Amino acid sequence: MGKGQSNDGDFDVTKFGAMPNTEIFQALTDAWKAACGSASQSQVLIPQGAYKLSKIQLTGPCKSHIQIQLQGILQAPVDLVGDNWISFQNIDQFTLTGKGVFDGQGKIAWGKNDCNKNPNCAKLPINVRFDYIKNSIVSDITSKDSKSFHFNVLGCKNLTFKHVNINAPQDSPNTDGIHIGRSIGINVINTKISTGDDCISLGDGSQQVTITNVTCAPGHGISVGSLGRYVGETPVQGVIAKNCTLINTTNGVRIKTRPSSPSFGVASDIHFEDIIMVNVINPLVIDQEYCPWNQCDKKNPSKVKISNVSFINIRGTAANTLAVSFVCSSQFPCEDIEVTDINLTYNGSGGPIASMCKNVKPKLSGVQNPHICPSSALSPSFAPSPF
Repeated sequence: MGKGQSNDGDFDVTKFGAMPNTEIFQALTDAWKAACGSASQSQVLIPQGAYKLSKIQLTGPCKSHIQIQLQGILQAPVDLVGDNWISFQNIDQFTLTGKGVFDGQGKIAWGKNDCNKNPNCAKLPINVRFDYIKNSIVSDITSKDSKSFHFNVLGCKNLTFKHVNINAPQDSPNTDGIHIGRSIGINVINTKISTGDDCISLGDGSQQVTITNVTCAPGHGISVGSLGRYVGETPVQGVIAKNCTLINTTNGVRIKTRPSSPSFGVASDIHFEDIIMVNVINPLVIDQEYCPWNQCDKKNPSKVKISNVSFINIRGTAANTLAVSFVCSSQFPCEDIEVTDINLTYNGSGGPIASMCKNVKPKLSGVQNPHICPSSALSPSFAPSPF
């Protein structure tokens, strides 16, 4: 039996020298290496207590199924710089679970975020990265006050998030809850996200993504994109968001692509169904003129083709008279857009509740409140939020 290993395959970081309120980088590194090298199923245990942890990378492949049981609170350095804080890489059959917290301690870093006026702003650290993870589960844990994205998923296959909690203030910039890119078979289930940017965002190459029973309150909603910013982006296909609730968010469900795309792109087979909106500013959005902080070239239309998209059984309240805004590319108009049983009411004074469409002729059925696409022009005063 190796150092720190119990009879049941547990590798407790305290047996490797970790103590509360101290830096545990070396203890966690050693415990991970021992567990990852075990021929039988193993678990790294981080018990209750608060622990300081500097930037760390935990990599595979491991010899067997490996689990991290996080019961304590991991605290990031307040002054941490770089792309990420904790990263998991190249692991198959991995479980990250427990009632513990990844505390990014991002408050000071948010005050230094100048991306709204500086297109070359420095990247702030993501709380937790998952790179090339397969057949794995993240459950029950909490991510708090990340300096940038809470969770970033890249190159993963068959990865499920369930019963996860994500918390950051409404005014925390660029703190997307879960960002997914170039990954297949990602599930987000029974999860609560409160943050300052997109609750869930899907970058290029996101395929077979299922989002169910997610509550987003507050945040910028559930977003596909933005797409069309970089050369060689791969298609987004096979996305369904169902039985979700959005409360006091800037946006509800949306697809966003940038103008003047450097290459062609595809976003298709995307479906939003059984969604409740509560005081959402922009409930339903397709925005192919998305240009945050006016830091992009608007001269040419987006080259991302959007097709086979449905909005079905979406109900609740809007905090803006423009509840539905579909602004598609003049070069590649949206196709096969289905809008069925939309019942939204405006909870402010004035009105009436309205919709606007541009370069799209959606297929309409069932309840339509507001009436969808009475006009083909977009009024600038009704332009959706760029954020």
